[in-house]
Amino acid sequence: MNWKKVVSMLLVGVMTLSMTACGGKDAGTSAPGTEVSNAGTEKGADAATGDQKLVVWTLSQDLVDFGERYQEKTGVEVETVIIQPADYPTKVQTAFQGGETEPDIVVGEPQMLEDFYDMGLFANLDEFGAKDYEGQIVDYVWEVGQDADGIQRAISYQITPAGIYYRRDIAQEVFGTDDPDEIGKHFATYDAILDAAKTLKAAGYRIFASDSEINYFSGDSAWVVDGKLNVSERRVEYMDLVVELYKQDLTAYASQWATPWYMAMAGEVPILTAETQWGTDEMNIWDAENFKEVTADYETTEVFAFGLPAWGVLTMRDNVGETAGKWGVCAGPAYGFGGGTYIGISSNSERKDTAWDFVKFCTLDEETADWWIEFSQGDTVSLVSALEKHADDTNEVYGGQKLYSFWLEQAKGIDYSLVTRYDKQIGDAWGEAISNIKSGAMTKEEAISNFYDLVESTFAGEIEVSRDLLK
Repeated sequence: MNWKKVVSMLLVGVMTLSMTACGGKDAGTSAPGTEVSNAGTEKGADAATGDQKLVVWTLSQDLVDFGERYQEKTGVEVETVIIQPADYPTKVQTAFQGGETEPDIVVGEPQMLEDFYDMGLFANLDEFGAKDYEGQIVDYVWEVGQDADGIQRAISYQITPAGIYYRRDIAQEVFGTDDPDEIGKHFATYDAILDAAKTLKAAGYRIFASDSEINYFSGDSAWVVDGKLNVSERRVEYMDLVVELYKQDLTAYASQWATPWYMAMAGEVPILTAETQWGTDEMNIWDAENFKEVTADYETTEVFAFGLPAWGVLTMRDNVGETAGKWGVCAGPAYGFGGGTYIGISSNSERKDTAWDFVKFCTLDEETADWWIEFSQGDTVSLVSALEKHADDTNEVYGGQKLYSFWLEQAKGIDYSLVTRYDKQIGDAWGEAISNIKSGAMTKEEAISNFYDLVESTFAGEIEVSRDLLK
């Protein structure tokens, strides 16, 4: 999908709103609850089940496209309802708890799934033979779709490991090479990133559009271990890096998803400041025409890199303009991932057999995966056989790089056991601490103490907080 949504499981830092893409078209554009009935000429019943219709509730355009394809192939009418991400959990839960037999197909993003599983919203896919397909989907994706008891409840058609998207031409000029492995060394640690940022600024560039670009690489350990808050040294190193990027003006202060952020993908972008990064009375960073007019005389720079999951291939593709062909992708300082749409069957559905056929069609069918790769123009599927089949496919926007091979390798490094149900709130609290230090509102010690207070009060009786960083 290529749609804006709320946080990834491993996202921490100053940004509380991220965009998670799961396909190749803009999504979330329909009003909440808007129904999109897929066009199709056949209305016959599915031969295996006798069902003539499926109702799908989703967060983006992707499943409209999958639904149209399924209807075309089977004759089963698929009615797809796109619901805005902010409204989706409440709307789905209300329908389920009210005993509604529709929708038949429900989806969830990773941060939603544990609650959905606990309330019994997603049917048991193992009862339909899901275990027979174990090993055919990239491991971490398969694990995300399991509940606490290891029962398969959902499957995603895509993988979303994170990477660093960098300008090859700038890399050649500043570092003397554009090789992904070599450039990856400049992003291998937080100290290396800071050194690279200083080098790039001295050459007239900025390493990132904003200091939010490494949110997906903010740590490589779980926030909670054996019921205790775990703030690793890597988390502190990440905090220090973000603060230094901000204080030393090493970015263009182009806030993610705003006009200057997209401009930076295509080339020159006005350099904002810490004070103006969110706009002024005269400058609206969300209004492209206004922003370009107000900043016409500003000093400009070019941005070296962006940190995004695999779906960023699609975001970049649509915004790089004349810099197409000048990009590469390398690994970041930690394995991370952002989002993904996980498809399951509502426990209330009366069309479960056909719904299971639809889930398999979207996630486990190689012909569908081939179609989706072409149709979406680059989304990274989760079916291992398809990824291996397309391992040598090149992407000309990225200098002919073999991105499917790269993303598969990055996905292998994702350890989903590090993800906990507390990540969103603890990550937000850590992000608040970073913001307080950056802005000068608190000292580092004060901000960390406040972070501990927030976690302790939010999860009283659930998480033990030892305040190790203050000892």
